Amino acid sequence: MRPIDTAHRGRSARRTSPVFAAAALAAVLTFTATACGPEEDAAGSTPSDATSQAADGKVTIPDDLKDRLKEHGIDLDKWRDGEWKNWDKDKWLREAKDYVNPVIEDLWDPDRMRDADKAPENPVDNDISGDDGVTDPTPAPVEAAGLKTPYHDSAPESGKLFFDGPEGSMVCSATVVEDPANPGKSNMVWTAGHCVHAGKKGGWYRNIAFVPSYNNTGLSVAELQNAPKEEVAPYGVWWGQWAQTSEQWIAQGAAAGGQGAPYDFAVLQVTPEKGSTGKSLEETVGSALPVDFNAPAVPEMDSMTATGYPAAPPFDGQKALQCSDRPGRLSVFENDPTMYRIGCTMTGGSSGGGWVAKGQDGKPALVSNTSIGPVTAGWLAGPRLGEEAKGIYEAVSEKYAGR
Repeated sequence: MRPIDTAHRGRSARRTSPVFAAAALAAVLTFTATACGPEEDAAGSTPSDATSQAADGKVTIPDDLKDRLKEHGIDLDKWRDGEWKNWDKDKWLREAKDYVNPVIEDLWDPDRMRDADKAPENPVDNDISGDDGVTDPTPAPVEAAGLKTPYHDSAPESGKLFFDGPEGSMVCSATVVEDPANPGKSNMVWTAGHCVHAGKKGGWYRNIAFVPSYNNTGLSVAELQNAPKEEVAPYGVWWGQWAQTSEQWIAQGAAAGGQGAPYDFAVLQVTPEKGSTGKSLEETVGSALPVDFNAPAVPEMDSMTATGYPAAPPFDGQKALQCSDRPGRLSVFENDPTMYRIGCTMTGGSSGGGWVAKGQDGKPALVSNTSIGPVTAGWLAGPRLGEEAKGIYEAVSEKYAGR
């Protein structure tokens, strides 16, 4: 078994602290990529704690912040010129506090976004249950159906997540969620933990960016060859200035075997690539989903709908799809929380995509995210969101309260 994204060749029996704060170094730095190499451009994002904003809107990066980044092996000039591609063990920042994701403006151009579609490489066993007592029979496959275009009209909160790892450019899926500290003005995005951090054998991925309603009109690969960025990313590119995932995922997560899967969730705070327009992500897309951390038990759930951008064959990663099914239970390890499982033929790239069901108030809410599934692509499983997930969500919200 492996996480269902294109990032990897992809338990904790005890419950530990629910939150790993992702970065003391999460200041937003903006660079502009050009044909001759990136050039620094400070006219960018909302400043973090360590930056200041001049009257002309440009972000000033204090010298002390530059020194702190250099302490972590991040020289600004070298980073913008390609040092971010250095995945040596000492350069691949692992600890939660080491998360740093400087904006490299225009790095994610239409061609790079289109080509960032790797597929899983190793087959896995379809029967991975570790505790038959709380595992239901394997569900029948549900054929993934194309989301009606334009995607924004059908699922405005959904989008595609791009990031870089040692094996190249990769993809997941993600969802805009409400921010309790900033009602109606959320910049929060929900995805899978393995879409931002490689788990026990790796560290934080780089150049993490969210594109809501990617390829909104469902263009083919051929049509995307000449499509302008405004058509590929109609609501802009939003960089992850802050990320948090579970302690269990960072300590135990693995690309195979299902370790950490019940805790495979993450929350991002994002900022627009081109600088503040005065509108939040939620205002820009016009919607954000509430998150239900106390969703009903499986027998009480009539249906869940998973949305994502599957990239492994037979899909190409360019189009959004959905599966709806009545969920069952999956227990990968006896002492870990039971996961939700649905029949679905979506493949790698759909990881992190939101699972939506009726919340306790009867309205649509995010109740899980795609985490794992077999290469045979007959089903998907996602974590049941509880106290660990709620702690991460609230910490990210509180970090940016009032901004």
